[in-house]
Amino acid sequence: MAEFTQYIAEEIALDHADGMFGRREAIRRLGLLGLSAAAASSVLAACSSGGESASATSSSAAPGGSSGSAVTTTSSGSPEAPGAATALPTRTITFPGQRGELRGAYAAAANPKGVVLVIHENKGLTPHIASIAGRLAGVGYSALAVDLLSEEGGTSTFGDTARATAALGTIPNERFVSDEKSAIAELQRRVPGKKVGVIGFCFGGGQVWSLLASGEPQLSAAIPLYGPLPQDHDFAGSKNAAVLAVYAGLDNRVNAGRAEAETALTQAGLTHEILTVPNVDHAFFNDTGGRYNEAAATEIWGRALDWFGKYLG
Repeated sequence: MAEFTQYIAEEIALDHADGMFGRREAIRRLGLLGLSAAAASSVLAACSSGGESASATSSSAAPGGSSGSAVTTTSSGSPEAPGAATALPTRTITFPGQRGELRGAYAAAANPKGVVLVIHENKGLTPHIASIAGRLAGVGYSALAVDLLSEEGGTSTFGDTARATAALGTIPNERFVSDEKSAIAELQRRVPGKKVGVIGFCFGGGQVWSLLASGEPQLSAAIPLYGPLPQDHDFAGSKNAAVLAVYAGLDNRVNAGRAEAETALTQAGLTHEILTVPNVDHAFFNDTGGRYNEAAATEIWGRALDWFGKYLG
């Protein structure tokens, strides 16, 4: 399996192990990724839930290695979700990409301090992810949540989120990075002269790492949340980016790449901080999901805004 297909398959298996859906549904979802029944059974057997609680750890380093169209919904699972009270509405926009028209959910801040690209989880551009663009706009950052299934007609055309997930698993990573770069260009066109940040969750957190590995020169701040580290993780080309990497203490699978990520950031000379939130699991920020932790999400929202405030203005 391709790198991100493997990641998505393991995530499906772990969601099943955590009781989010039954074995028949897990087999169906893995089948949509192209796995045979035997291969799907093997993945389910190899993955298990749980993990040891981790203590909060945080390390930081400075350079050099010292330690227009229809309105879309901005609703999220909880009205108490961090930033929801001041969120601005988003609207669906289209913009040019390298391979054709792209789409996303855009929210414009009244007086932008900077711009932020939001990269979705492996379910595509959901209302939850769109709401994050609105929340960022509400605190002064014009934001665009890109739909990485634009070429397939957009996330909303799939209906079944499992089919959207499966579709993402068939797309080469180079196309994702190209679409993300086009989204950055669109943000700069709409709000010229402002610094650019990026935030991504789960699969989207992995895409933040991939964007950094691509040597994207426009990035001034990057926040991957519990994102898998890609095989290519030489970040030397993204010299301007300050990186806040957020991990969940119980997320052993993604945490396996944490030390390697910190080494790569140090070797590249990027300003960075590695933050592990104890006693929470993968996707703890998603207030529409079963692993949501309001206290941890609120803390990380504040840390993210502090980071953007420091490095975007």
